[in-house]
Amino acid sequence: MPDDNKADHIKSGPPSASDIRQLKRAQRKLLSEIVQKQHSQALCQNLTKQGIYKNSKNIACYLANDGEIDPYLIIEHARFSCKKVYLPVLSPLQNSLYFAPYQPGSRLILNRFSIPEPQCHPSKWVSAQHLDLLLLPLVAFDPLGNRLGMGGGFYDRTLAYLKHRQHWKKPVLAGLAHEIQKTARLNTQSWDIPLNFIITEKQLYTI
Repeated sequence: MPDDNKADHIKSGPPSASDIRQLKRAQRKLLSEIVQKQHSQALCQNLTKQGIYKNSKNIACYLANDGEIDPYLIIEHARFSCKKVYLPVLSPLQNSLYFAPYQPGSRLILNRFSIPEPQCHPSKWVSAQHLDLLLLPLVAFDPLGNRLGMGGGFYDRTLAYLKHRQHWKKPVLAGLAHEIQKTARLNTQSWDIPLNFIITEKQLYTI
């Protein structure tokens, strides 16, 4: 006969990254349009009063997708504050990211994952080292600064160089999320790049 207690123990074990990803994506997709806008407004207020934002001249952001908290107000605030705003673009030769200049109204094209990217010549792209502040989307996070993304590993590969720097580490990494995306603890891998900050509509987490 099967050991029912053992089976129950296996089922009640810690959730896998896949399980957490599925749960958190579903939770954020259930947020209404009104709540999404409220969270975006609170997110902008929580970030733009921080010194790291005020002192940053080159900022990379993202266009919200799949229920992600929307940083559109941050992009507008940065533009009116005379900061340069960039969006990630997939490298055509490597599974990593560069960052292209972006302004509202810029022409966008879809990459192979159907995510909009600014259409501009690669000579205008910059690497992550050029940025002062990188605002990352995420699926889940924990209070230790660990981030769970969509599973492609693009940001981790792009930022792998930070693991080999002892001092001057640029850019500062800040994850943006709804508070419901927080989880108690995420399992990490050797290639994971931890965040410096996490900002939600509720608060700022300093790692």
